[in-house]
Amino acid sequence: MAEPGRAGRYVPQPGGFSAFIPEPLPPRALKIDSKLQALLSRADLAVGRLDGVIEVIPNPDRFVYMYVRREAVLSSQIEGTQASLMDVLEYEAQEDQTPAGVDVREIVNYIEAMSHGLARLSDLPISRRLICEVHEKLMADVRGGEPQKTPGEFRRSQNWIGGASPSTARFVPPPAEQVPAAFSNLESFLHDDAPMPSLIKAGIAHAQFETIHPFVDGNGRTGRLLITFWLVEQQILRKPLLYPSLFFKEHKEEYGERLQAIRDRGAWEEWLEFFLDGVAQIADEAYRTALAIFALRERDRQKISDTMGRRAASAMLLLDELLKLPIMRTRTVQRTINVSQPTATALLESLVEIGLLREVTGRKRYRLYRYEEYLDLFPGGANKA
Repeated sequence: MAEPGRAGRYVPQPGGFSAFIPEPLPPRALKIDSKLQALLSRADLAVGRLDGVIEVIPNPDRFVYMYVRREAVLSSQIEGTQASLMDVLEYEAQEDQTPAGVDVREIVNYIEAMSHGLARLSDLPISRRLICEVHEKLMADVRGGEPQKTPGEFRRSQNWIGGASPSTARFVPPPAEQVPAAFSNLESFLHDDAPMPSLIKAGIAHAQFETIHPFVDGNGRTGRLLITFWLVEQQILRKPLLYPSLFFKEHKEEYGERLQAIRDRGAWEEWLEFFLDGVAQIADEAYRTALAIFALRERDRQKISDTMGRRAASAMLLLDELLKLPIMRTRTVQRTINVSQPTATALLESLVEIGLLREVTGRKRYRLYRYEEYLDLFPGGANKA
């Protein structure tokens, strides 16, 4: 039900531009018609099936570890970061602790911010405090993280989206003095007891967060994390397996248009249709990936059992570690399964011989091994943006 002014209004500002002042949530007269209800049912089913697969997958935290990294890469790529999933995994596998480049550092920060937020949910609800803590970790020592850009603090100046100034911008969020009240309303909406489907609430909250744009920088990444935090907090998912960035990246132009339509026309229902369709697609993709991981693991366990004789037990342990760290060096193997350097080298070379790993450096020292069939199960984050 599109209605100009329903989501907020544009208010002229002293600088000769107009800023958008959002209406409090929930959206007025939200209509969940048969089309939206069908999309909601499909998304709920897909998310429920994804949550159920946790009971089937051995060592699900290893699967989560990789999924978090792919989401970090994709979410950062939306903002222009050029590093790939391979870049991040190779950085994490290094032995000499070479400082990360700026793009890799942004992704590593995203991983740390997500991990921090998920851990804090055990004793702190989604709130200004939690979101500011997450933002501070996200923006530490990277572009946009300079002290004057106040990492971990709501902005104290006007920001905008697109254009060289607010007067030429595609969208101007509310003035800084309006941000605390607008976010307080968002926080109250999330924890309001009034009945509303959790996925509907997640979609509304994300859109409102992006409209408020409470930080100088990093709003897109923080707003995408908010979706994951909400689903985990509400126990919709036992593990953080649902990440929207692949869908948003693949539909970047439509994503921006749908958000802008909320502000210009009050088109909340159209946004929710787009959002729920995306949730269903990414949940289905994650479910298929989980099943493929299970099948690959079982196949490779059998191959190890059939071919590696007395080394099979150690190789099984290494295989499970490869689900978490699919790019490894000898020292990583020594550390993760507690074996000597010669044993670690022999294990890696044996896995190359039976086709499970590939050595990618061609060097005699400091060799790097990839579990490539496993990496191929995580599309969208392996290559450059």
